[in-house]
Amino acid sequence: MTAPTTVDPAPDSSELPGAGPGGASSVRRKVLVLVVAVLLLGGVGFGAVRYAADRSDRRNQEQAGGPPVREGKVTLDPTGRQLLVRNLAWGPHRDEVSAVPADAPDGPRTASGVKCLRFFAAAGTGICLQAEHGALDDTYHASVLDSSLHELKRFPAPGIPTRARVAPSGHLVAWTVFVSGDSYAGTDFSTRTAIVDTRNWQFYDNLETFQLIRDGHPVQASDTNVWGVTFADDDRFYATVATGGRTYLVQGDLAARTLTTLHQNVECPSLSPDGTRIAYKKRVEGVDPAAPWRLYVLDLATMTETATAEQRNIDDQALWTDAHTLMYSMPGDYGSDLWTVPADGTGSPTMLVRSAVAPAYLG
Repeated sequence: MTAPTTVDPAPDSSELPGAGPGGASSVRRKVLVLVVAVLLLGGVGFGAVRYAADRSDRRNQEQAGGPPVREGKVTLDPTGRQLLVRNLAWGPHRDEVSAVPADAPDGPRTASGVKCLRFFAAAGTGICLQAEHGALDDTYHASVLDSSLHELKRFPAPGIPTRARVAPSGHLVAWTVFVSGDSYAGTDFSTRTAIVDTRNWQFYDNLETFQLIRDGHPVQASDTNVWGVTFADDDRFYATVATGGRTYLVQGDLAARTLTTLHQNVECPSLSPDGTRIAYKKRVEGVDPAAPWRLYVLDLATMTETATAEQRNIDDQALWTDAHTLMYSMPGDYGSDLWTVPADGTGSPTMLVRSAVAPAYLG
């Protein structure tokens, strides 16, 4: 007798994944939550991109109340005394080297069409540090300019531009870039400083190769950084050297290829017009480590330090506007503004130029 065949019953719908009481609605709720989350994230991303695009577009439009900027001819051999700056006012001429009369520094600006991240000029020679924007990252170069702001020679720059200077004669130009890091505030940065002789295009591509002399003795150090050149003449210059966790003011000798220490705790020196004093930023104790610098002046004959009346953090290489006054940048609404303060410790800081950086006086 044949045994009856047993047929397994079909699985109950409650055994199916996500089924059972409320199972189907639970799946729908999860799918709905996922869709909403994706839409919200997409909306946030779109909003961020749109905001950045709108802000970028606004940068190309003149802002009400900003300094008027118009395109025109800019020369490094002006007939009168002029102040050249990197214009930071929003509009089509943002980042361009621009000129204003020295006696009307916050008046209408004449934009040159030449864009620089850092700029300086003297005696008809300019140095312009520029970026080339690539698909994956940016590269940089230093352009030596003639009196009409035309490029004479281009040199590679291995990092982010930070400082630039020209000798009073116009024969030497210098620049500093960050090879790694992008701030002097910490210790995790590396700089590269170069000097070029515009008469024969001799290129000193790394001042760290110069012999460091401290207390009359040669020093061998693998952690040397050099930055912030300021020229005395066509052979002597001053700069900052960092080694062993300390910073020094050094006097450089191009012919001898030496850097001789003069004073400690000096960064971004700027030589006075008469060659007797150095303006610089000094790290002071008891302040925010992220904002450690105050503006000082050093008498080279006596090594006497004088604190200026500017008590805010100064992260700039100051410029002597004349024998008695210093100019420097401070954060502003559109990037940076230029301020002045007396060099002898008297007076008080005064804003001189809005929306500008990298100043140079000519004429």
